Amino acid sequence: MGWPLQNDTNQSRKRRQPSRLIEVDAWIDSGLWRAFHAFAAWWEGVTIVSRKFRARGFNRVLVEVACEGLTLGLVGFVILFALAQPAIKMTKNGLPQESDYSVQFLDKHGEEIGRRGIMRAAAVPIDEMPDSFIKALLATEDRRFFDHFGIDFLGLMRAMTVNAQAGGVVQGGSTLTQQLAKNIFLSNERSLDRKIKEAFLSLWLESHYSKRQILAMYLDRAYMGGGSFGAAAASEFYFGKNIREVSLAEAAMLAGLFKAPAKYAPHINLPAARARANEVLTNMVQANFLTEGQVIAARRNPATAIDRSSTPSPDYFLDYAFEEVQRIAKAKGLTQHNFVARTTIDLDLQKLADEAVEYNLRQFGKTYDVGEAAMVVLSADGSVRAIVGGRDYGVSQFNRATRALRQPGSSFKVYVYAAAMQQGMKPTDTIVDSPITIGKWSPQNYGRSFAGRVTLANALARSLNVPAVKLYQKVGFENTVETAKAMGIESPLRGDKTMALGTSEVTVMDQATAYTVFANGGMNSNRHAIQQLSDGTGKVVWDARSDMPPRQRILSEAATKSMNEMLVGVSERGTARKAQLTMTRVGGKTGTTQSYRDGWFVGYTGNYVGAVWFGNDSFAPTNRLTGGSLPALTWQRFMEAAHQHIDLKPIPYIDDPFPAESAKVANAQGDGVRPAPPETLGKKTQDVLSDIADRLDAMKPLEAEQLASAEASGSGSGGAAVTARAQ
Repeated sequence: MGWPLQNDTNQSRKRRQPSRLIEVDAWIDSGLWRAFHAFAAWWEGVTIVSRKFRARGFNRVLVEVACEGLTLGLVGFVILFALAQPAIKMTKNGLPQESDYSVQFLDKHGEEIGRRGIMRAAAVPIDEMPDSFIKALLATEDRRFFDHFGIDFLGLMRAMTVNAQAGGVVQGGSTLTQQLAKNIFLSNERSLDRKIKEAFLSLWLESHYSKRQILAMYLDRAYMGGGSFGAAAASEFYFGKNIREVSLAEAAMLAGLFKAPAKYAPHINLPAARARANEVLTNMVQANFLTEGQVIAARRNPATAIDRSSTPSPDYFLDYAFEEVQRIAKAKGLTQHNFVARTTIDLDLQKLADEAVEYNLRQFGKTYDVGEAAMVVLSADGSVRAIVGGRDYGVSQFNRATRALRQPGSSFKVYVYAAAMQQGMKPTDTIVDSPITIGKWSPQNYGRSFAGRVTLANALARSLNVPAVKLYQKVGFENTVETAKAMGIESPLRGDKTMALGTSEVTVMDQATAYTVFANGGMNSNRHAIQQLSDGTGKVVWDARSDMPPRQRILSEAATKSMNEMLVGVSERGTARKAQLTMTRVGGKTGTTQSYRDGWFVGYTGNYVGAVWFGNDSFAPTNRLTGGSLPALTWQRFMEAAHQHIDLKPIPYIDDPFPAESAKVANAQGDGVRPAPPETLGKKTQDVLSDIADRLDAMKPLEAEQLASAEASGSGSGGAAVTARAQ
């Protein structure tokens, strides 16, 4: 009887209870319904109230215009904000730092020889500038400068009107602030994008700097032609005087440069500069800054700029010295960028070097099919006295003396021999000149002959290749590279099996620097083209005597003595006989590369070290040019004149066989002036003399004939495939 009751209970439990989700759903529905009706009631109330303020008639027109204006203004603001983003990014860190250098170069006597970089002078406060110059600038460039906020809409409209009447652009609408913004942040491109950036940058300048500060920055940064930036630098460059001292006529000429400095630069086009200055004077009268009577004297007596066309400019040297100034400034952490550099150049020696190179190119360039040359002259202490970076700077500014990497040929062998002498070997030590094979390479001497057992001195004098390679193996590749770098070779060297024959490229400056070790008795020279560096205020910030590192001994005295004896033998008994001088002994080494592409002579006396290179920019082979021909002749022509009227110093550890009196002064006249280079002979005469010399050389005995033929390759070879042409 109990089972039915239990079944009813189970069924009732299985019956589901109402879900709470129904309650939540009902609450949401009722809440939304009440909110909707509440909002509808509120909106109806708002509508009833707004009807009382509804504009009708003319008032409605004003309201509609205002609403549209507000909408357009909001859209315009968004657009302007987007357009201003580039300017905002540019000014994120304030004014950009000046990264360009301006250097005025002086010779050893303190006379200016040229400038490089962006030329600025020390900033002159506005209060100290002539009132006439400030008025001339404002009258011409921006008469409402102190009234506008960076953009002068009235001035822009006036300029547009004048230009429309003239049918062309005769007036600009840019303010001084806009011009300053362009000078500091932008380029000179003519585009709408640049003008938009310029406008926003002008507003930024006006909001962050006072009018006087903006004017001061403009006067210090504006380009004014002749490579000079700023009014102070322009005054020094064009008139040779401080900006504080310029006359009204000079002030007008300077103010006229801001519009088109290249067009109105007085050292290039003086008539145009004077015409422009006359316009500036007229502007000053029209702006009521001066009266016609006050400017009449300036009109009648226009300014005259310094004639700089005759000023000598050793351009290749200046390019190199400018790079050295930048290295010094960065190494010293100098923040200023305006410098005055006293250099080590000797203009007399520079003139002689230019003449010697040009003379031989002019006389023998076609004969030897050679078109370029380079030369570097150093004092024994490392002072750079002259640089010839090419035949004509106006045609090519590439400095072949400091930047061109060329194979040095046999002139590189001195580093192999120096490493050997440093290890204790002697010039009298012997080595066997016999066939050798390294891998698949078999170096050969010129003429494919072998001399058997020879002394090291004889092997170097005759520039034999095989002994140099064997010696290179003996002293070690790494030791040779270390010796060359310690002596002054800065170019990267390949320590491969052919490097002994000069297959690793170097610069002419490298070679001259390294050979100073021989002239210095084994000490390095600390090569430098800058003697002293001063900032714009005259404060010395670097001096070679105190700031250069102490000199280091590179070769021992014994090794240096051995090298000097052998290298003097090269000029007296070997391949460099044409480099001998009449007043002192010479040490040096010739070099010629594969297919006669490069001819070298690097030589030295107790006074000077000189490296000479001849070749072609295209690497085209020459007509059998050797290091003992044009390079040695050019070196000899220069040194013969350079050693006149100076105290002669002997090569260290070499007894000078010349008369004792010549060791004091090369020329007894002692007038202190180097003689002019020899008169140039006619080309036909030179060709005849050259032909006679060649015939005489061909008639020499066998040994001398071998010596002369060895000139034909200084090193031998120009690459891994070094062949018998190598010296």
